[in-house]
Amino acid sequence: RRSRRWTQEPAGLELLGVILRRSRRISWINLLARLLSGLKNLEILRLQAQNDEKQAQNDGLRAQNDFRATYIENITLEKNMMTIVKKRLFIDRCGERGMWLLVMASSLIVVFMVVALYLRSRPILDMTPLNQLLFGQSWHPSRGEFGFLTFLVGTLWVTLVAVTIAIPVCIFTSIYLVEYAPRWVRDAVNPLIDILAGIPSVVFGMWGVLVIVPLVSTYLAPMFGTWSSGYSILSGGIVLAVMISPVIIHIVIEVLNTIPRPLKEASLALGATKWETIKHVVLKRAMPGMIAASVLGLSRAFGETIAVMMVVGNMARLPASIFDPAYPLPALIANNYGEMMSIPHYDAALLFAALLLLCIVLYFNIVSRMILGATKWSSYYHG
Repeated sequence: RRSRRWTQEPAGLELLGVILRRSRRISWINLLARLLSGLKNLEILRLQAQNDEKQAQNDGLRAQNDFRATYIENITLEKNMMTIVKKRLFIDRCGERGMWLLVMASSLIVVFMVVALYLRSRPILDMTPLNQLLFGQSWHPSRGEFGFLTFLVGTLWVTLVAVTIAIPVCIFTSIYLVEYAPRWVRDAVNPLIDILAGIPSVVFGMWGVLVIVPLVSTYLAPMFGTWSSGYSILSGGIVLAVMISPVIIHIVIEVLNTIPRPLKEASLALGATKWETIKHVVLKRAMPGMIAASVLGLSRAFGETIAVMMVVGNMARLPASIFDPAYPLPALIANNYGEMMSIPHYDAALLFAALLLLCIVLYFNIVSRMILGATKWSSYYHG
């Protein structure tokens, strides 16, 4: 209605023209502004796309550089690790071979000792037959008579007496300390045993001269209806038994402590007494270790010199009883080596005595190993 009225009036026509002209100008301006704005947006998008492309390229280059750096670092680390591993393996191999050489060297020492003693005693072996050396009773170096039977018998007598006295006492002492003794008794006795093991052999020899020799000559020999000066096989055996007791006691205690406690508790649960458990369970299980301890004490007894030499009498004749004097092989070597070396073959004879002593100890150790292996196999086979 208004448009009709405006178009019908002259003033309305002019006003309408002005409005139309203004509206056209505004639309062109808006269109141009929109066009410029669109072009600007396109430029912005193009620049943004270029920036994104450059950023992507930079990211790719950075990732590539990071990959290269990581790859180089991994290769370097791998090389370093390989170097470290090779070094550790080399040290391990060197340690293994070094310990193997030490084991072989310690094992070959015995072989070298046997070979050296045999080479040094070769003159006496070339001069006198072996059976005459071993079973001859005449010992007169100045006349060239070297019979070692009296010394071998004296060594065996003293050693067997010492082992016979020491082994039962040590085994029962160990059983008491492990199974029956209260803690305060064990704490008091174990240091005393350690002190006993550290006493020098010459002190044992003086104790034997002052105590054991008078005891044998005054009380023990008359008790059995015989006479003895006290310097006898029994005196040497008693002193030697005291000397080897700490070694046997310590080993037997360690063996008894390895017996599983549930094994003993199972025996007690079945109604066995404590002594029956010890007799049928503990001793049966600990027998290989006890044999090893006894043999170790036997080997120690064979080689003991000073203490035995001071109380055994040192007379080169075959003993008839344990109250007679004897002359063990270690005492023969200690008393005579370095003296009277001007006598022909005397040096070789004493070195042959050392070879005999070493062979006897090796023999008993080998036999003990065989018995120990057989005992272990029997206990394993019979459960």
